[in-house]
Amino acid sequence: MPKVEFERERCKGCELCVSVCPTKIIFMDEKINKKGYRVATVTEMDKCIGCAMCATICPDVVITVYK
Repeated sequence: MPKVEFERERCKGCELCVSVCPTKIIFMDEKINKKGYRVATVTEMDKCIGCAMCATICPDVVITVYK
């Protein structure tokens, strides 16, 4: 089963990953990181298809996709 991990403290909340997710499972968390940004997160990991589009578009390389 695919899995997505975000390095929460490095995320800047740009939302690019949200815009490219084909299954629409990535959203911006209400919680903020130490830098004051709302960070990307996934709650329905079972719907992840492992396409890695989120990791590809992330400008800060904070997303890792495990297939």
